[in-house]
Amino acid sequence: MTKKIFVLLMCVAVALPMLADNKIDKRLSDSTAVLQTILDKQEIPKNVLNKAVCVLVYPSVKKVGVGLGVSYGRGVLVCRSGPNMKGNWSAPAMYTLDTGSLGPQLGSTATDYVLLVMTERGANKVLSGKLKLGADAQATAGPSSASASGWNDPNIDILTYSQSKGLFAGASLGSASMGSDDSANKDLYGKDVNAAQIVQDGVVQATPAGKPLVNLLTKYSPKYM
Repeated sequence: MTKKIFVLLMCVAVALPMLADNKIDKRLSDSTAVLQTILDKQEIPKNVLNKAVCVLVYPSVKKVGVGLGVSYGRGVLVCRSGPNMKGNWSAPAMYTLDTGSLGPQLGSTATDYVLLVMTERGANKVLSGKLKLGADAQATAGPSSASASGWNDPNIDILTYSQSKGLFAGASLGSASMGSDDSANKDLYGKDVNAAQIVQDGVVQATPAGKPLVNLLTKYSPKYM
């Protein structure tokens, strides 16, 4: 019996890291698929994407609750590298999203969110590891392709977009909080690394699961403009 328990524990010990890897790889592939769909449809204006220093993608953010709706999601951050964040796109860092709202919600919904970080100031806030929209960085619903001609507002740190049931538009996330998912980053890269080390210092390279997202952004916005 003792031998059987030992073997079972060994199997669990081997399986847990594999399950964590599968979840993270799925997060990366889902984020890539969401962004691919949106960019293929040209729903994010190219001139706005070219001005972004970071991109956050949160696929299938869930909202559940009765009376008090709470949303929680896990996503991916990619930033332009270099001292002024105007270089090549970095390896991905894992991030979380928390937002609460009062209202008569019942059941659950799933919404994709894409956030464009437009200022180095905003990027530094995001990379600090924990950020609350409105309090730490100014955010607003992102412009559509039809209304984005000449868009330039240095006071706006983050532009927010959402996609639900195939409909894509600028979105308000209120006072949502974002944070670095340090445990997921450790699982992904095999060591303790924070978001700033990943996207600014370049201490790691994108994994095979992360490369499609980096390549996608490189294809659609190869240079900061």
